[in-house]
Amino acid sequence: MLQLRGATRRWSREGVWGLPQSKGVTDSDLALARLAAQGDADSRRKVTELADPVVRAHTEQFCKRYCRENRFRYACSLPTPWGSPPDDAPLCEWGNASYAWMLDDLSNPQRLSRFEARDGASLRDYFHAIANSLPFYERWKNWRFGRRVHVPTYVAELAPLAGRVFLALRSGDSVPLIAQQLGCAEEQIDALSQRIVVELTRRGRLHVLDPPRTESLADGSGEGDGAFAERDIPVYDPAHEDLEDQAALRAAWQQLEVVEQFVLEKMLIEEQDANDVLHALTQLDLRIAEHVTPAAADRQQLYYFKRKCLAKLNRLMAH
Repeated sequence: MLQLRGATRRWSREGVWGLPQSKGVTDSDLALARLAAQGDADSRRKVTELADPVVRAHTEQFCKRYCRENRFRYACSLPTPWGSPPDDAPLCEWGNASYAWMLDDLSNPQRLSRFEARDGASLRDYFHAIANSLPFYERWKNWRFGRRVHVPTYVAELAPLAGRVFLALRSGDSVPLIAQQLGCAEEQIDALSQRIVVELTRRGRLHVLDPPRTESLADGSGEGDGAFAERDIPVYDPAHEDLEDQAALRAAWQQLEVVEQFVLEKMLIEEQDANDVLHALTQLDLRIAEHVTPAAADRQQLYYFKRKCLAKLNRLMAH
């Protein structure tokens, strides 16, 4: 069953691990947070020690999710390194940089001054609640990728409009919509889109047309960190509209064919590499093109099939 990212976990009043928090502990944490926010060196050290396990876990999780080819080019700086870079590879900057960013986001003076130990929540609970929230994840992605989209030179050189078509495809726009926006014939945009896909495929970079996305049916009301992100122990009850969306998604998902469900689950939810998905399709003898055997299917056909599946799912949800 399809499960979109961003679902909010439910937290008990006893704390993250179900252990009762004594008033003495919360009072101590509250005093610690206040002193650290004022710059007391010893308190800052203790706060860092509390935040460290949370920061380490999320640094490793987020870094590995978006590492891609970096692990084959640079020496990993995570506590549990991975990849197979050359022996003389330089140290990857993202592990240490992510750790520093997360530690600052969780324990900066403004954040600590907002800690109130509500409902017996400890400072460690507070860090867990923020780090497991969707706004924290989005802030990290904005910092990591800077909302910048680079058009590869080899794409821009294909045609005068190639850069704009590339950006539109990356945003998920359809060929008819792109043609309308640029005032061109659909045939022209379709041909240029195919040239872009072929060029990216030839260079092993087709994945740049499908940037990582986080989709959520959670409540989007709240500015900045979101209402639930700043509560010590956030509790979420889905709105009626969200429940309707989830029901529509489940109903639409059941109408997809087995191979369509398989491809969407592997590529969107599990974020598996296209080559791994193609190998699995071959093992299961599942076709993504009527006149192409599973063993003969390539990455270009797989990404095209995935786009068709997403379009079909959206149509089914709209009815």
